[in-house]
Amino acid sequence: MEKTDQDYINAVLGGDAQSFEPLVVRYQPRIFATARRYARKESEVEDIVQEIWLKAFSKLGTFRGDAPFEHWLMRLAVRTCYDFLRGHQRNRESSFTELSEPETDWLDRFAADPEKAPEDEDAARMLINRLMDQLSPPARLVIQLLEIEEKSVKEIAALTGWSVPLVKVRAFRARAEMKKCLSRLARDKYV
Repeated sequence: MEKTDQDYINAVLGGDAQSFEPLVVRYQPRIFATARRYARKESEVEDIVQEIWLKAFSKLGTFRGDAPFEHWLMRLAVRTCYDFLRGHQRNRESSFTELSEPETDWLDRFAADPEKAPEDEDAARMLINRLMDQLSPPARLVIQLLEIEEKSVKEIAALTGWSVPLVKVRAFRARAEMKKCLSRLARDKYV
């Protein structure tokens, strides 16, 4: 019979640190995928993942078992990624003049006629990533969870530890911040 997460957790809390390894093996792909949404450089992703596992090991005693271990671990992961964003804010004043040719082409066509803009997903994705890099950490986290990962406001509140009204306020502000970045992009590009 295969051991459950709780069996491994009980063993770790009982002094068998080696029992933590199966948890790492089981959840490592999901933790890496989560960290990659918040950092671009592989070295940063690895640092975030290591920090998540260090926190998970040291805080394992706080896991109450009310919800699955995976939920507890993902809340910890999202909060660690948020801490990373706050601590390593990207240069938000970077210029959009360094847009690649596909990004520029897509943006020109979209500005001319949004309905007929070509569906070049790669160029649009690159542009969205640039915009995301310009956002403040709370705005980036909310946009990532709400719009990209399509989480509900309640799910975001559970993951971040914020209240539901705070999530709504931050989502409103994040959209306004993104609109401001887009306006600056259009102004810089077309003026």
